[in-house]
Amino acid sequence: MRLVHHPSTDDDSSAKRDRETLATTVDLADSLVSQTLGLMFRRSIPDDYALAFQFDSIKTRDLHMLFVFFPIDTVWVVDGVVQRVETLRPWRGFAREDADLIVELPAGTAADVDPGDRLVLEE
Repeated sequence: MRLVHHPSTDDDSSAKRDRETLATTVDLADSLVSQTLGLMFRRSIPDDYALAFQFDSIKTRDLHMLFVFFPIDTVWVVDGVVQRVETLRPWRGFAREDADLIVELPAGTAADVDPGDRLVLEE
């Protein structure tokens, strides 16, 4: 599975920017245990890695960085459309936003991802 970024139409021109693969290795946090642990206690993650939290409904989701030892980029998505992108600091980061998909990536990976863009998990 991979995570692909589809930028929205550029306001200055009608041309679309090229899509970009953000991660070629995607783990799904699909159990209560994996969702609770997230990236806690890991010392690092590969540059091409993402942890995806998929939910059945849209609601406010909280993320914390307790016991996460490195910064990460976090992307909140609703129906495939990016709502928020934020870099969270190790140990102290906390954020909350509506989402049915949350993706955690190495810090800097989502630098070109903006609200309104699309993120797609592809097989």
